[in-house]
Amino acid sequence: MSFPDGFLWGAGTSAYQIEGHHGRGESVWDVFCRRPGAVEGGGDGSRACDSFVRWREDVELVKELGLGAYRFSTGWSRVMPDGAHADPKALDHYERFTDALLEAGAEPVLTLNHWDMPASLTWAERSSVNAFTSYAQAVADRLADRVTWWITQNEPWIIALLGYQLGLHAPGVADLGTAVKAGHHVLLGHGAAADVLHAFPGTKAGAALSLFPCDPATGSAADRAAARGSDGYVNRWYLDPLLGDGYPADMREHWERALGHGLDFVRDGDEAAIGGRSDFLGVNYYTRRVMAAAPPDPFPWKVVGPSGDVARTDEGWEINPGALRDLLVGLSRRFPGTPLMITENGGVFGDTPTHDGRVHDDRRIAYLRDHVAAVESAIEAGADVRGYLHWSLMDNFEWALGYRPRFGLVHVDYATGARTVKDSGRYYARLIAGGGQAPALPRIEAFG
Repeated sequence: MSFPDGFLWGAGTSAYQIEGHHGRGESVWDVFCRRPGAVEGGGDGSRACDSFVRWREDVELVKELGLGAYRFSTGWSRVMPDGAHADPKALDHYERFTDALLEAGAEPVLTLNHWDMPASLTWAERSSVNAFTSYAQAVADRLADRVTWWITQNEPWIIALLGYQLGLHAPGVADLGTAVKAGHHVLLGHGAAADVLHAFPGTKAGAALSLFPCDPATGSAADRAAARGSDGYVNRWYLDPLLGDGYPADMREHWERALGHGLDFVRDGDEAAIGGRSDFLGVNYYTRRVMAAAPPDPFPWKVVGPSGDVARTDEGWEINPGALRDLLVGLSRRFPGTPLMITENGGVFGDTPTHDGRVHDDRRIAYLRDHVAAVESAIEAGADVRGYLHWSLMDNFEWALGYRPRFGLVHVDYATGARTVKDSGRYYARLIAGGGQAPALPRIEAFG
């Protein structure tokens, strides 16, 4: 395999998922986790991986694996506990952490909002954009002289869908109209934060979108229309205002029908304040959606697959590296001139230490190898991909799913905090050292 010079090989985490409380302000997730039944197993992020204290160990892991990049987030509720005023001690911590990453040879990829907004704020209100702008300014004032890659917002669709439409994530609101409005405010926050960042020479600002290729279940016109509608709902509603010419007309019409009124929260000038500010696009890819037509309630489509005997993670998600390849090629053709970075890609595999003390997660090794090969194939087909950041560096708190799913290259014993590099982490280190060449492991069979 061959990858461009300067290609970033790395992994990612987020503050709430690994840090533990340790003096941060209350976030919307702290409040949400106290709801009975909100989190599988009743867990929360009060301890997580204890990384706020054990951050030096985490930097050593980054160094041991030879990662050239590390994606992390500054905890919004830590930096601005009350949502309005910055805590210098929190910024001191992230400054030390960033310096340590650079000393370890890892490029920092910094996420500003990875879902842990202060409990005093809500994306349902437009005022959250101003609060986010102040937060971005506080972090940039400290770190923009050392951090090139900035992710403003992580997965706007998931914030809107799970946080405000279905109520399955913080803040636990279940209202369709509020969800659409919240998603718009998240995008406005991206534009405002990007303007802050671009005042600092050399910074690159982008948003990380959860992108799901949408395929029709059959060749029928109805199922093809369902896949197109799903693509608008999941992908284009966010891609187009960020990288294109504003919100797509077909989805604007859909929302007006579904809500029974116009989108009056999209004010004159809003789309111009969102677009034209992305120096790159972060691509979070896990799987695809197979769609069929359905009665509109409120969507005239439904997810029906993939079904049958396909390779899956332990969470039941289809493993389809080919869809990643096609996604990257399609994005580069649709938005030429916008570099791409894989900001999340990974799978749930529940392997734990065996009698020899090691974690033999062969399925994650095959997953890694096959998805990296898909990225290389996309680059050969003309996609401008600048990096691959595996999700995640270590097992961590997986939001409403609690501590059951394990995504990490590093196993975490949550009772003790002990870290153990899995076989997949060792494999990834060898792959990085080889410039993207997959080490020969004949006992590992490819998926699919």
